[in-house]
Amino acid sequence: MKSLLKSFGYAFRGIWYALLYERNMRIHFVCMIYMYSFLGVYDFFEVTRTQFAVLFLANALVVAAELMNTAVERTVDLASEVHTEKGKIAKDTAAGAVLVCAVFAVCAGIAVLGQKQAFTALFTYYREHPLMLLIFVLSVALATVFIFKGFGKYSTQDNSSK
Repeated sequence: MKSLLKSFGYAFRGIWYALLYERNMRIHFVCMIYMYSFLGVYDFFEVTRTQFAVLFLANALVVAAELMNTAVERTVDLASEVHTEKGKIAKDTAAGAVLVCAVFAVCAGIAVLGQKQAFTALFTYYREHPLMLLIFVLSVALATVFIFKGFGKYSTQDNSSK
């Protein structure tokens, strides 16, 4: 049981590492936070349990692919400090896998959440509640800083493959 708990700790440490050092992981994370916040706070969108499952799976694919991409990049960097064509191919194809998953997730999101009446209600809400609009705009500004600055000193690691 102790080794099982340790393995979960290692897994969470890997996720935390990706959030610290990988800008693209922070982008995925922020997008998920906004999507689930809008779905949880507002009742404008009609989403079935099956549609939620599709969204969860799409998000899981993107995060898992980003974690694998990070693992491939660090492994290639560990194997050789010299830039090789094979190393470049490994990194590029891993990044391509993330892109495929991210495009799929966006398409799934559009298919599930592309509800004109929900967006109309959302825009009406923000027009009628300017303070909430201001809070939303400020949150987007903070999220943008988080994406590009990360956690300060931790995010300065060399990500030459990005």
